Amino acid sequence: MQELPEDALELDRQVCFALAVASRGVIGVYRSILEPLGLTHPQYLVMLALWGDAPLRFRELAELLRLDPATLSPIVKRLEQSGLIERTPAAGDERTFCLEPTAEGRALRERALGVPPAVIERLGLPVERLLALRDELAAVIAAVERAG
Repeated sequence: MQELPEDALELDRQVCFALAVASRGVIGVYRSILEPLGLTHPQYLVMLALWGDAPLRFRELAELLRLDPATLSPIVKRLEQSGLIERTPAAGDERTFCLEPTAEGRALRERALGVPPAVIERLGLPVERLLALRDELAAVIAAVERAG
């Protein structure tokens, strides 16, 4: 086990604090960019998943987004109410349903193509640095999942 520095409990030395502040800040940047699209950040993540892999069973979507079903359910309901996604019965299982974008939801994808460049511009960091950060965070996520 590595020896910790004497000031290991200082707030600014905490990985959790840095991640929390960065997360709130980045999501705030997204918020203002997504507002004209009529999406919240969680709704955007659902749409990204469905634009890439639809149709998805509800449980598959929850696993992909790493959300528990109780958290995902109201997000899905709001997207359904806004006409962006629809439920269809899953083949062979009447208790399960699949989700996919409606025509309106698919059309929204074209407008959403401007989101990543707008975020990059607002953050003012080189794309290479953001990609490296994403890769480092993926390693942290994998470590957390291994740790249980």
